Amino acid sequence: MKEAVSTGGAPSAEPDLQELMRRVALGDQEAFASVYDRTMGPVLGTVRAVLRDHAQSEEVAQEIMVELWRTAARYRADRGTAINWILTLAHRRAVDRVRSAEAAAARDRKAALLDRTPAYDTVTEQVEARLEREQVRRCMRTLTEIQRQAVTLAYYRGLTYREVAEVLTLPLGTVKTRMRDGLIRLRDCLGVTA
Repeated sequence: MKEAVSTGGAPSAEPDLQELMRRVALGDQEAFASVYDRTMGPVLGTVRAVLRDHAQSEEVAQEIMVELWRTAARYRADRGTAINWILTLAHRRAVDRVRSAEAAAARDRKAALLDRTPAYDTVTEQVEARLEREQVRRCMRTLTEIQRQAVTLAYYRGLTYREVAEVLTLPLGTVKTRMRDGLIRLRDCLGVTA
């Protein structure tokens, strides 16, 4: 036969949460065990409402309990109830976990974008190409008129030696000599070593 449980006016022999927190602040492990038993359910519920992931919620709830053990002396009864203080810790820690996960995801997205960027700097490449073109133009001005015309027709218009000779109305041998001399002069001006 079961014993009847009294729900009458006799006060509970178990200390309230506020008193337990005061004892936990003094290092009382038994008081902490009681606080743990009374608050772990609400703490886990608060954390789970923010994180929505069971495994992470349990991990964060355990972190909160460790923090509660270490920081119990910070609880001030004149600022609110012990359960509200504990649940505030839980909510803040859960929100911090969400923010941390979002920041990590943002870093991963940025890293993925960096992986897709070209391995070269297009601005630098454009500047170098412009400088090279300017140097070639400057060196082309050092050629004689026939050398400049022959090189331009052959390298910029894609004409053969014979076609260059026809356009300039010069003998093929003269065009070849002028081009060879012009290319040597360009090579020297550009500082190219062969």
